[in-house]
Amino acid sequence: MNFNLVKDTVALLEEFNLNNANLDYPSTIEGFKAWIYNQESKKQSTRDNDTDWEGKENGRTAESAITTLLVHLNRYAKTYSKSAISDSDFSTQEDFIYLITLKSFGKMSKIDLIKKNIHDKPVGNLVINRLLKQGWIEQNDSAQDKRIKLIHVTREGLKALENQMEKIRQATKIVSGNLTHSEKIELIRILNKLDSFHHPIYNKNIDSKDLINTVYKDFSFENN
Repeated sequence: MNFNLVKDTVALLEEFNLNNANLDYPSTIEGFKAWIYNQESKKQSTRDNDTDWEGKENGRTAESAITTLLVHLNRYAKTYSKSAISDSDFSTQEDFIYLITLKSFGKMSKIDLIKKNIHDKPVGNLVINRLLKQGWIEQNDSAQDKRIKLIHVTREGLKALENQMEKIRQATKIVSGNLTHSEKIELIRILNKLDSFHHPIYNKNIDSKDLINTVYKDFSFENN
């Protein structure tokens, strides 16, 4: 038995009894749970009020701050990636990201590789052509459909990737900065939630001129 947990629970019950002198909550397990929920809600509200961002005092919204911070973090990450490949034959971070994608998920079609990396087709084709020229990837006809070309990473591509992996790993650690392990896990959870929201929208290939109006019509943001 975890006696520390028992001791903490008893202490919490004592606090509940002291704070519930006016019987705002029923003296039952349901009342105890309701009290705990409200206490945690108050703490969360306090944390929300304590969280600050640039321009908040002038009415800048949380959504605006999130968008700017994500853009900034992407740019910081690119500077570290550029350093990681500075002494290699890689031209851009997209080159080794495409190789890592193929290494992790196996062979796939050109369009699937491009979409996996959230790129427009012209940009993705440029990356693929660079990798083909380097001999780091190859494309062959699909056994199921001759109209489809499947791309896979070559032995030379894996070697080029492995030669830079130590610096790439160092770059990823730097990007995570001074976050604790639990903060990293929480950030992954939040970013996964955002990715799960945006990815199906991206896959619909909505025309740019209609994108915002379509998404705003399909989802309600009024209470977020």
